[in-house]
Amino acid sequence: MMNSPLLTAGRPSVVVRRPGTSPAAPSSVEGRPNIAIEVEQLSVWYGKIEAIKHVTMQIPERRVTALIGPSGCGKSTLIRCFNRLNDLIEGLRIEGRIRLYGQDIFDPSRDVITLRKRVGMVFQKSNPFPKSIYENVVYGLRVNGEGRRAVLDSTVEESLNRAALWDEVKDRLYTSALRLSGGQQQRLCIARAIATEPEVLLLDEPCSALDPIATAKIEELLYTLKERYTIIIVTHNMQQAARVSDFTGFLLMGELIEFDATDKLFTTPHDPRTEAYITGRFG
Repeated sequence: MMNSPLLTAGRPSVVVRRPGTSPAAPSSVEGRPNIAIEVEQLSVWYGKIEAIKHVTMQIPERRVTALIGPSGCGKSTLIRCFNRLNDLIEGLRIEGRIRLYGQDIFDPSRDVITLRKRVGMVFQKSNPFPKSIYENVVYGLRVNGEGRRAVLDSTVEESLNRAALWDEVKDRLYTSALRLSGGQQQRLCIARAIATEPEVLLLDEPCSALDPIATAKIEELLYTLKERYTIIIVTHNMQQAARVSDFTGFLLMGELIEFDATDKLFTTPHDPRTEAYITGRFG
């Protein structure tokens, strides 16, 4: 049911990089983006309930990929497989493969902590720690043993700049992060996620609790961030997916119905179920 140049043009070459590195510009093979994440026949069960059904897809490197679909279709379950957060759920069972730059993330020899450093995540509800803005940003570095003040200081400035927040908070870095507005808190969470230099950034409904102005700032930020990171965003907002993403996958009842370049999926979908959803006939 899937129609995508990434799936039908043959398997692109896979570039394996040292964990934590992030080139400054997109690379490509024969004009196609390289693949950051390959999903092959992925199925996920919560007990006897199959939440994800035989999903196969390829996530292009340093692009924004949106996952859309009605509530309960499996979007959040799928995205949480990419950094193995679903491992924490009792009774959950996974079949299939996910490769990050050619490496099987379910290989028993893979360190989950290292994986989650490579694949950062921002959640639906902003969740800054009850610490200062500064300590929120450097939290991951401190956990990994980094204590050099010069490194921490430079990381704070660089990460907050990338999250388009530095100018707003540079004079109050040591005040509580909980005093920030909702939109600022979400950008702080993005800064915290990118401080450890992930290769992939997952965003699960990052704007659902934000007002239109804060949402616009987050969306604008994604255009800058994709120069360095592969971004996967879950959203119920089809207008948002159309605005910010390069590729879009439509899920329905755990199945990936269609995956294509965003402009093609929204203007000339191949599956009638996709057309019905994006035109509002169900959802």
